[in-house]
Amino acid sequence: MSNPIVYLESSAKRYALAAVKAEKDGDYEHAYTNLRRAVELLEDLVKNYPDHPLASLYRRLIEQYRRKLRELEDKLRLPATGDEEVYFVETRDDTSSDLEKLLPPFVVREKPNITFNDIAGLEEAKRAIMESIVYPVRRPDLFPLGWHRGILLFGPPGTGKTMLATATANEVGGEFLYVDAASIMSKWLGEGEKNVRKLFTYAREKAKGGTPVVIFIDEVDALLGVYSTEVGGEVRVRNQFLKEMDGVLDKSLRLHLFVIGATNKPWRLDEAFLRRFQKRIYVPLPDRRARRQLLEMLTKSIRLDASVNLDLLADMLEGYSGSDIRDVVQDAYMRVVREVFEKGGVGDPRPLTMDDFREAIARRRPSVDRSLIEKYEEWASRFGAF
Repeated sequence: MSNPIVYLESSAKRYALAAVKAEKDGDYEHAYTNLRRAVELLEDLVKNYPDHPLASLYRRLIEQYRRKLRELEDKLRLPATGDEEVYFVETRDDTSSDLEKLLPPFVVREKPNITFNDIAGLEEAKRAIMESIVYPVRRPDLFPLGWHRGILLFGPPGTGKTMLATATANEVGGEFLYVDAASIMSKWLGEGEKNVRKLFTYAREKAKGGTPVVIFIDEVDALLGVYSTEVGGEVRVRNQFLKEMDGVLDKSLRLHLFVIGATNKPWRLDEAFLRRFQKRIYVPLPDRRARRQLLEMLTKSIRLDASVNLDLLADMLEGYSGSDIRDVVQDAYMRVVREVFEKGGVGDPRPLTMDDFREAIARRRPSVDRSLIEKYEEWASRFGAF
């Protein structure tokens, strides 16, 4: 995978899932090793990409995983390392309200600072979210028949699904609850179905108090996918989640509580789950207009040479994801930075030229295969619901 951001994200999730499986099998040593690797990958991500729109979210995930590492150290009777860099934020203490104490510790509470204006393209997805969530929050009187509360975002990695969900919470001035599906399914925090119940109880109470709530389930196929082998605990967690979703979808409750699920593998999802998500939105690779808009956004703080043609670049980047394009711009600019340091690290960087972009594109191919895009499009034609 040529995109470092997508690689770090997906690798961290893969190691976290491996840690879940290892602990469920009683193999605490491998659980610790895999989770530690997930932390290291997320640390690399926030260190190398501190301005990434989701960097604060990843820092909170680091906090969550480090708490679990300390639990695993106790199980392994390992001495604490003592060299942890502190990323902890929003920890819950005795001054927290009773409602906040109810929220399971695997849930990451995020204060969104991303808006739809920060996301290039995806106009159809934005429109569907506006109609399903934003408009009902702003004018509930215009929706006598209620509104959609379950939304599935599916598509290739790096296309902006998490950013869309985060921006949605910001657009309605609501609370954003990020849930890693792997954490729900694990036995790290006791009985999984009880934690699911606590999550939805917290969200309902917040919504009853007038605060819109967006629950975002990342990698939702890990929670509600169809697998050949399952244990009883996983089935109970899945059934509890579906039961809670039925409560959320009750039209008689005019609460502003929404559940957004995201997946790169929609074909793994159970049909019972799909029925509970009335909106199933394909988040595709950026089209030409979106690529042009994203290039403008990424280069607005960079000096460009007169030779740079953003329209031509948008054509050259067909088939690239949003994350891919971000990396192309960073790679091109790094050529300029490298020259500064090769000359002693003094002076201002020269303007970025078209040749810089051509070199960066030549060295970085798209991270999503065309055959995979065709698979997404086929699934969207069968199950999509905008």
